[in-house]
Amino acid sequence: MKLKQLEMTLQKAKGYAKPRPSLEQYMTPAPLAARLLYHALMKGDIEGKTVCDLGSGTGVLAIGAALLGAESVKGVEKDPNAVVVAKENAALFGADVEFITADVLDKTLPEKIGPCDTVIMNPPFGAQKIHADRPFIDLALTAAPVVYSIFNAGSTPFVKVYIRKRAEVAEQVGSAFAIKRTFAFHTRDVREFEVEILRLIRKH
Repeated sequence: MKLKQLEMTLQKAKGYAKPRPSLEQYMTPAPLAARLLYHALMKGDIEGKTVCDLGSGTGVLAIGAALLGAESVKGVEKDPNAVVVAKENAALFGADVEFITADVLDKTLPEKIGPCDTVIMNPPFGAQKIHADRPFIDLALTAAPVVYSIFNAGSTPFVKVYIRKRAEVAEQVGSAFAIKRTFAFHTRDVREFEVEILRLIRKH
């Protein structure tokens, strides 16, 4: 599947029925999801690999990984309503994804996820709760040796310091995140801001 085809396919996915601002529930835009996934594919981290999507939301990243030939894909999401939508999306695309309803802070989660090759994720940026992304980073580096994650532009120095004893930032890819008017406090129909896709490699 080509990059543009993947992007066009993911654009058909259903979004959140009732998004919750406290969880920063913004659906990962198809162009951004496709870019992350295709970059991971070109690096050999998707096809034939066991992949886990942390904070999988409506399933866009997890489903995209399955469509690109991952051997198995699991999605972890704490909001059961989002998991319902994600399962509907997976069925719509014929993607084989196992969704686990759990919080990333659940201490039993690593065992439920099992060993995996690659973690993909779009964690909360911390706009509603400071350092909300840290538990995702922690779990990701426990679960897999390779992690692809979306962060606010300018986050790379913080990430490098936070993971310095456990992993390294191997690559940084700039992209954009377009947010449509979702909540009452939004004043624009669409707001686009810069983000970074980081490839993290766990140290041995």
